[in-house]
Amino acid sequence: MTNFWLHPALILIIGGLVLPLIKGPLRKFYLLGVPLVTFLTVLGMSKGTYGVVQFIDWQLTFGRVDSLSLIFGYIMSLMCIIGTLFGLHVKEDVEHIAAWFYVAGSLGVIFCGDYLVLFLFWELMAFASVFLVWFRRGPKSIATGYRYILIHTLGGLFLLAGFVLRYQITGGDLSFGLMDVHHPDLATWLILLGFIVNAAAIPFHSWLPDAYAEASVTGAVFMCAFTTKTAIYVLARGFAGMEILIPIGVVMALYGVIYGLIENDARRLFAWDTVSQVGYMVVGVGIGSKLAINGACAHAFAHILYNGLLFMGTGSVLYMAGTTKMTELGGLYKKMPRTFVYTLIGGLSIAGLPLFSGFVSKSMIIAAGFEHHHLFAAFALTLASAGTFLLAGIKVPYFIWFGQNNCSKETWEKAADPPWNMQAAMAVASFFCIFIGCYTAYLYDMLPFQVDFHPYSAYHLAETLQLVAFAGVAFYLLRKLLKPTPTISLDMDWFYRMFGRGFLWVDTKIFQFIDNCVAEIYRYLGLFPLMKIAQFWSWFDWNAIDGVVDGLARSVKALGGKVRVLQSGHMQYNIFVAASLAAAAIVIFMFV
Repeated sequence: MTNFWLHPALILIIGGLVLPLIKGPLRKFYLLGVPLVTFLTVLGMSKGTYGVVQFIDWQLTFGRVDSLSLIFGYIMSLMCIIGTLFGLHVKEDVEHIAAWFYVAGSLGVIFCGDYLVLFLFWELMAFASVFLVWFRRGPKSIATGYRYILIHTLGGLFLLAGFVLRYQITGGDLSFGLMDVHHPDLATWLILLGFIVNAAAIPFHSWLPDAYAEASVTGAVFMCAFTTKTAIYVLARGFAGMEILIPIGVVMALYGVIYGLIENDARRLFAWDTVSQVGYMVVGVGIGSKLAINGACAHAFAHILYNGLLFMGTGSVLYMAGTTKMTELGGLYKKMPRTFVYTLIGGLSIAGLPLFSGFVSKSMIIAAGFEHHHLFAAFALTLASAGTFLLAGIKVPYFIWFGQNNCSKETWEKAADPPWNMQAAMAVASFFCIFIGCYTAYLYDMLPFQVDFHPYSAYHLAETLQLVAFAGVAFYLLRKLLKPTPTISLDMDWFYRMFGRGFLWVDTKIFQFIDNCVAEIYRYLGLFPLMKIAQFWSWFDWNAIDGVVDGLARSVKALGGKVRVLQSGHMQYNIFVAASLAAAAIVIFMFV
């Protein structure tokens, strides 16, 4: 073991801090240079344990390099180059800094060897990525980012409680590795819960379509690539073979397709498709065999590229035409021909057509399902594949690029292919989507286990073509039903809102009752000073907290956009406090 090791996350963090000092023509070279150096650093890593630091009584490991971490580090750093190239035109340094810190958090999790380092970078991911939502500066951006950070903080609390409990149970072991998935204890369940929040597992998924649709054009490209795939990495590292993940993944795969079919906004549609595709990976981790883990890693690798390509394509439409609502688009292949080609390549890749990347990755997971007799999961994922082709291969191309032209005069006049850097990023991602599909050795040689899988068999080709034909016929027969409509589809967040309102009502009644009871007791006992303290807390609960929320809204105005008053701030704060107290109670219980 050598003591010298340059962490790729450190390159991005230092590079981001130095960025405001770089001006003039050198700025664009610097923007591309920092991610490129990061990628080359990952490329030059050798397997081993590095970056071991003694902190108090704990030994922290920042660098665990093996086959599993290398493939994720490779694709994460590669996507950082592509995403930065796509956003090269962005003038604000802080948006680039937030994106780089976000990637740094992901790389830190991937190469960590213990839970403390994992938690440090896990929270860095959450708090850096929320700015990619806020920088959209739309009417919903502030509220969406606020909900996003609350949900991820709640997931972080579950993770924190889980690994502290594990530390107590194991007598001081903080190492992050494979858990006892066959006899899970409370610590295991809490850690799993913290991970699947970031994986957008049902019912903890509502943050994903909201955040991806409301993020900035460049921010959505980064967000669609890192959070959920980092969650897949930690699940593969710690929970391979935990069978509860199989039904969770199946539900995700089908649920995402169903909601994608009724979605009108193209970026939200692909966000729902992200939920579906991550479901495949969760199933692969749940199966836990070598073929299934290879499939989960391969599909994560491919998904980062083609999902990023899809969000770059729809982001280009938003950037140039001003909307991604399919009811307000149509016929754009005439105005944005190159963007159409790139987006179509991404759509065919996510649909898993032969010669494209999805064909050689998701089929590994389905084959593992059949091989290990998880027949329901395998058939369900096959059905979801047909739905994915219906969404990304037919619906989006038809209603955005062809179909009836519903563009307003202003939208039609503005529409054109985006700047050169955005097209270049889409071209690079398109190349990899086709290259992986045609030359499987490029991807398969990086997988954690030796590969003995051949996707281009006669059976698999025939099966895929039949699914494509089925999806095409289904779209033709149901094209009127699948026509986008400007509606709002209720999701699991409806239950969150109802619970929040109920919690606020109970909170109001209980605190009023307690305040009155305590005041009467203090008055009866003559404890006037304590009564004053109780009255002060009541005032603080109802005024200072709301003041903090309003202060947050005013401070975010520095971003330059309009800020809606966060009327629900007090309710969300109380829910957050309740969750925090619950997690704290668990931690306290461990040391009693």
